[in-house]
Amino acid sequence: MNLSDSQTASQGPRRVSAMEAVLGHLRSAIERGEYAIGDKLPSEAELCRTLEVSRPVLREALRALQTMGLTVSKTGKGTFVVASAVEDPTFGDYAASDLLEVRRHVEIPVAGYAARRRTAENLDHLVHLLDRMERETDTTAWVAMDTLFHLGVAEAAQNPVFRRVIEEIRDALARQSAFLNELGGRREQSNREHRAIVEALMDGSETDAVEAMAHHLDRVETTLTDIVRPTRTDIPTEGGPEA
Repeated sequence: MNLSDSQTASQGPRRVSAMEAVLGHLRSAIERGEYAIGDKLPSEAELCRTLEVSRPVLREALRALQTMGLTVSKTGKGTFVVASAVEDPTFGDYAASDLLEVRRHVEIPVAGYAARRRTAENLDHLVHLLDRMERETDTTAWVAMDTLFHLGVAEAAQNPVFRRVIEEIRDALARQSAFLNELGGRREQSNREHRAIVEALMDGSETDAVEAMAHHLDRVETTLTDIVRPTRTDIPTEGGPEA
């Protein structure tokens, strides 16, 4: 099985990266019972040889499996299957469903407060950050700025408690952002959603800011759902794993 390490974006069905193809192959094998709960996956070296991918690509896929709750990695022992189906991905200390529930209750009203209270300095910071995000091509750098963006909106609400809440979940937000970008191709769409939030803040429109943030979180939830319960319509880059 030969899987390319490249990733190609296109209109229509999204071409998947080698990491996504490897992840899909391993996930399907677990869900079909080829690897039962308690089983140890083949070694990294063996999987790299079998799937013909680089070790970094394989390790990204293994990390995604663990985030999905299908496996656990034990230092010096290997990766073991702990579930046969994806239920609720975990980002750091928080389950995806819990994280999204809190984000809806906090970040949507925060956007409204920010539209009413933001300062010129707040707007300059957010606009500059968004400009950098729209130019950034490195996922790791973009993810770091993504968390700064949400912190910036909280700061614009002029309530330190809001910022503290976002700071508390910052690591989980970063993990979720990386997950969605690697598996859901979210970066460009997220940039557009962030731009709509900033424009609403610039206009001082509480209604538009609330709607823009709600739409952003709706899209996050939709992408997560698509990853957890895929429709299997993506196209591998080079003859990916068979169904």
